[in-house]
Amino acid sequence: MGKNMKLVTNPLNLNNPILVQILGICSALAVTVKLEPAIVMAVSVTLVVAFANVIISLLRNTIPSRIRIIVQLVVIAALVIVVDQILKAYSYTVSKQLSVFVGLIITNCILMGRLEAFALGNKPWQSFLDGVGNGGGYSLILIIVAFVRELLGSGTLTLPSVGEIQIIPQSFYDAGYQNNGLVILPPAALIIVGVIIWVQRSYTRELIDEKE
Repeated sequence: MGKNMKLVTNPLNLNNPILVQILGICSALAVTVKLEPAIVMAVSVTLVVAFANVIISLLRNTIPSRIRIIVQLVVIAALVIVVDQILKAYSYTVSKQLSVFVGLIITNCILMGRLEAFALGNKPWQSFLDGVGNGGGYSLILIIVAFVRELLGSGTLTLPSVGEIQIIPQSFYDAGYQNNGLVILPPAALIIVGVIIWVQRSYTRELIDEKE
């Protein structure tokens, strides 16, 4: 039970795919101007990696080694197409905001990394938990970056099924407050991710020192 729990919790911090493995950085920079598309992308990647892990785990003993990458890509592509069609059917506006980035989930290094490193050598349930954990770790960073960028750059937070919520009151703007346009530019996302990496590694180093 404890081992299974670590499959979910370790990627949230100690083995976070973005902060530690430095994977999935491109989408973390590209879809985090608003909170809503970041949440949708986070959920999409989590579902794809979790179910791709399960499928590859179920097929692991029947996949010839020489074509395993092709099989993995086919599985991922099929799941991404399903996710893309669902988004177009039920959330077309968000689908347009995400644009090509939903399709680019296919090339997300996190997915291929988990299929190769875990799903090919473990049972379906453990593979599912590993997918949920790594998807959750990816989602956590995506949502934090989007939260900071939208709040400071637009003064709002946009949530699925709710819409745009004004967080910074109008009285602040009347008093001279201005949104930080720099935060919504792509370089700002890289800076925010860098700060999060610095904080995370400082924190984990302290934990290691305490254990020693």
